[in-house]
Amino acid sequence: MQSGNHDKITHVMMQNNAMFHSSHKSIQLHSLESQRFVLRPPTETDFPVYMACYMDAEASAFYGGPLRQDQAWRALAGHIGHWHLRGYGMWMIVPKGHDTAVGGCGFVWPTGWPRRELTWWLLPDSRGSGAAVEVSRIAIRHAYEVYDWPLVETHIDDANIAAKKLVLKLDGEPFVREVFPDGKTRTVYKFPYLETPVT
Repeated sequence: MQSGNHDKITHVMMQNNAMFHSSHKSIQLHSLESQRFVLRPPTETDFPVYMACYMDAEASAFYGGPLRQDQAWRALAGHIGHWHLRGYGMWMIVPKGHDTAVGGCGFVWPTGWPRRELTWWLLPDSRGSGAAVEVSRIAIRHAYEVYDWPLVETHIDDANIAAKKLVLKLDGEPFVREVFPDGKTRTVYKFPYLETPVT
């Protein structure tokens, strides 16, 4: 390789590296806390929890599952990468006093999707405990107060009855029906700012 070309490639690489670090200066992985749970960003140690959810047909029915083991790993890797690409993402739901997560809650915005949304999932044994409501309220408040977003929304599949019930508990209101890139029509719900702290 000629010296001039090598210098150009090195310069471009340095520029790209500088742009990467510059655009990610404000990105800090952060955790939240509710009365019963700690919400922390995912790590590779959460892979057994992802396998338990995404390889289970019922638990993953509205999240693209069931998946193979390698696909569940890619789902985890995607959620970890989302933090670095978007500056926000999914948190793992960890009961206080424990190390193992029981689900996930947070915000995602895949490329091609119209907007970001609040989403969540729980392992079957943790459903019905009020966990999803508790951590979703904390996430919504955080989005309005810290991220300073003008709107927090979620996109609900018509067949996902459990998610609809949760949205109503969070005072969500439907405001548009929309066709998404996967061809499905979903109802988009908006959440109000929660003025009263969660206890």
